[in-house]
Amino acid sequence: MSRSPATTGAHQHCQSLEEALRRLRVNGLDQLTHWGHRLAAVLPAGGRLLAAGNGGSAAQAQHLTAELVGRYREERPAYSAIALHAETSSVTAIGNDYGFEQIFARQVAAHGRDGDVLVLLSTSGRSGNLLSAAMTARAAGVEVWALTGAGPNPLAEAADQALCIDAASTATVQEAHLVAVHLLCEAFDASLGSSATSSATTTVRSAPRRAVASVRRTR
Repeated sequence: MSRSPATTGAHQHCQSLEEALRRLRVNGLDQLTHWGHRLAAVLPAGGRLLAAGNGGSAAQAQHLTAELVGRYREERPAYSAIALHAETSSVTAIGNDYGFEQIFARQVAAHGRDGDVLVLLSTSGRSGNLLSAAMTARAAGVEVWALTGAGPNPLAEAADQALCIDAASTATVQEAHLVAVHLLCEAFDASLGSSATSSATTTVRSAPRRAVASVRRTR
């Protein structure tokens, strides 16, 4: 029995996602585990996570902050995490007064402190407002992590550390980003209970700079 075009497209979509997740498992887990460990040092010590994205990536960023302010699986304290795009009055006021490229940078300047973390999500890695936020954050001593599509791209280059998902479609990149968000939260919760957390809180600025993990397709 032949497949309809819609069914064929669905199979191809699922296959693309399966391949992206296989590459993420092979090449991205160390990066996400490191990020979870870093957050377990930063947030309990009074630091803050800021997150932002555009469109579907905004939803992914807000998903991350909700898991930290609420909980992922197990009961634990609430931690400070702000989705910058969800501050609608600030976004519209800043966009009106300073331009769209400043909607996140202005908020980073207001909320970010030395030792905090900014997570930026972008399928293209080329959004001007995220690049402006990254530059503002680094100038303020805020560590910048990027979840992007295929690298190299400007946002991955502007960030301190990046995880790049090389997939055939924007949808697949976003779906892999959601899995990455959950794995980051899982690593964070696991690190909270580890003996390393107490010593890590004294070295919250010790992460390696400009690290990029690329989850690439085999061509």
